[in-house]
Amino acid sequence: MHVICFSKSRIWLVILFLMTGIPGKILGQTENEFPFQARLLDEKFDLPNTMMKGVGEFLDQALQKSKATRNDFWQRDFTSSEAFNQSIASQRQELQEILGLIDKRSAPFMSYQESGALEPYTFENEKYTISAVKWRVFDGVYGEFYAEGLLISPKGETKARVVYVPDAATAPEVVAGMTGEGETGFGRAAHMARNGVEVMVPVLLNRKDTFSGSSIQGKFTNQTHREYIYRQGFILGRHVIGYELQKVLAAVDWFQAKNERTGNPLKIGVAGHGEGGMLSLYAAALDSRISASLVSGYFDQRENIWKEPIYRNVFALLKKFGDAELAVMSWPQKLNIEDSLYPEASGPPAPSAGRTGAAPGVLSIPELSSVKAEWQRAEAMLPKGKSNLRFFEGRNALGNGEQSDKSLSVFLKDLGIEAELNEKNTSLLSSGLPSHWLNVEHRQERAVRAMENHVQQLIPASETIRNTTFWQTLDSNSGDLKAIKSAHRARLWEELGKLPDPNVPNNTEARFYAETEGWTAYEVKLDVWEGVFAWGILLVPKGVDLTMPLAAVVTQHGLEGLPKDVLTKDKTERAYKPYKGFASDLADRGYVVFAPHNLYWGQDNFRVLQRKANPLGLSLYSIITGQHQCIVDWLGQQDFVDSERIGFYGLSYGGKTAMRVPALVEGYALSICSGDFNEWVRKVASTDYEAFNSYPFTGEYEIPEWNLANTFNYAEMAALIAPRPFMVERGHKDAVGTDKWVAYEYAKVRRHYANIQQEGSTKIAYFNDGHTINGKESFAFLDRFLKNAK
Repeated sequence: MHVICFSKSRIWLVILFLMTGIPGKILGQTENEFPFQARLLDEKFDLPNTMMKGVGEFLDQALQKSKATRNDFWQRDFTSSEAFNQSIASQRQELQEILGLIDKRSAPFMSYQESGALEPYTFENEKYTISAVKWRVFDGVYGEFYAEGLLISPKGETKARVVYVPDAATAPEVVAGMTGEGETGFGRAAHMARNGVEVMVPVLLNRKDTFSGSSIQGKFTNQTHREYIYRQGFILGRHVIGYELQKVLAAVDWFQAKNERTGNPLKIGVAGHGEGGMLSLYAAALDSRISASLVSGYFDQRENIWKEPIYRNVFALLKKFGDAELAVMSWPQKLNIEDSLYPEASGPPAPSAGRTGAAPGVLSIPELSSVKAEWQRAEAMLPKGKSNLRFFEGRNALGNGEQSDKSLSVFLKDLGIEAELNEKNTSLLSSGLPSHWLNVEHRQERAVRAMENHVQQLIPASETIRNTTFWQTLDSNSGDLKAIKSAHRARLWEELGKLPDPNVPNNTEARFYAETEGWTAYEVKLDVWEGVFAWGILLVPKGVDLTMPLAAVVTQHGLEGLPKDVLTKDKTERAYKPYKGFASDLADRGYVVFAPHNLYWGQDNFRVLQRKANPLGLSLYSIITGQHQCIVDWLGQQDFVDSERIGFYGLSYGGKTAMRVPALVEGYALSICSGDFNEWVRKVASTDYEAFNSYPFTGEYEIPEWNLANTFNYAEMAALIAPRPFMVERGHKDAVGTDKWVAYEYAKVRRHYANIQQEGSTKIAYFNDGHTINGKESFAFLDRFLKNAK
């Protein structure tokens, strides 16, 4: 049955043709039929913006629903601390993994830092001694990873040990009372030392951009130091939060070892403000050795975490862990939550000459009602009469003052100390740090470079991991290869984030788009999930028998593209240079062509979608892949399309799609990746001298996919496409990568196809041009495997 198409005004069509740049005739006001079943799509329907809005609302609803569904993942046993720890062991393991806390820590070791004269950086008064120290955290790939900070040791009896973590904007010397009187947290650690607490204060990466860049490459960015490390580490399964938690827990290790060495089992606590409060909350959730914790200036509901700085983005966090769930994980150890004012940041450092690319994100003070609601949610999870939580209001505290003194006093009491906090904390050096004290800027640079160097060492190491966990399973000549790949495909789904299968009828809607001598085009809209739809332009060849199924090609635009861009043959159009109207050319060759719209459009609008998706364990490709599954299914249902001969061909971001979607959507009979195939892990994470236009230095902050490096590079994705035909189209002058990187990665693909006796089904086609469709060997490839494969 055919559905009657609507008539159109000539004026609207003239405007449309001027926009598309497609040659052809304008249909008159006679009625025309669709060659498929569809309802009429309103010509005023704004497809791209409505699609983005629908996906945003879909994710907003999922974020809100996550709070209610988290309970499904917990079976807490509060009968004893041992039973409780056992009941949440798997959740602790998962939390460590999503925070990147996976490197095994070394045996505890600490040393004093020394000046050029081999004198330790040490100052003291009648109550305590302050020393600049460093402590071993874990063994890196090519060397040990150390933390730096201050050790404040009481001169009298040591009654407890505390790791105090200031906010990222606060130097350890401030909380030690050495400098910065009046600043947030001034003297907090010194107060504890005066009361018999041995205190370790680690250095955090601050929110400046001084060292965010590569002097080797001559590239710098306005990303904060925290974002700079986040960008590199995310794809490698590491996180700036994880690195800093390792520092905190390594300090706990050292305290524990000291307790054992001295035979004096003193209680160990963790306290912090701002980013330090965040680390204290995570540490308390993960480590049962911590007897008491103080979380200041962090606790809140996290459903809007996507608005915060990107370095707080944790993949899949909100599936199981809000701040309330984290607080409950500390049971039965005492957890004190202080609602002091948060550190505020309106965004990253302002762009300057040569320094751009930072992601948006603000730190703002939450409503007290929001903070209380999250605390009350945590309280409701605990057995009546067994709460380990306390809540302190102190909106004017800023980590100091009467309320902070109260929370700090209670925290110290939890550690067995009756504290006296009314004694004035006189700074050691009222005029500031002495000239012979260590250079705190150099120390910050060391902290940045230590993380950066470790991440960079993980890039080649990730290849070894993939060789073991992926390639050896395919090359072992044992087992069912199809079943093995199915298991790997499930893992790729896990890495990118899988939504439930599309669960609403297609409700196909369409409208006439354009016509040439060779084909007629229609805009087609297909529902996928509630509020989410797929949309694209369908080109149906003329002069063919539509009762005989034809081969089809899905042609995918790149970044900031629209479906019309792959159609235009007007050389004056911006889109012609990269795409050369390849969708139109394929329709002229007798293919049914579908040019879908993908979500990477609208500048930061689509990147916000990635930010919303990540805390749910999802990504842009969770949505995009579902849309493509609907497109393939719908095309295969049409009488004029052969469901066994539907290929995929994408450029740039469309080439990125050509690696992921056909690896997951097996309805695609082949895939052609143009202008994107790469050593993807290096492209995303590398900052070394060979890094070529790598993403740590660009504004495309949505690019990193969590832990992908340890599971799938592009060769592994291509192996999941195999034995279906796969082709790479590579321009020698394409700045997306280098011939060296592309050839290195493709060699693994070629080897796999040879191993499965399908070496004729893969190809790499080089041409002497840039970031563009070439459309020569690729068209022949399509003809061979689609048009002639009947």
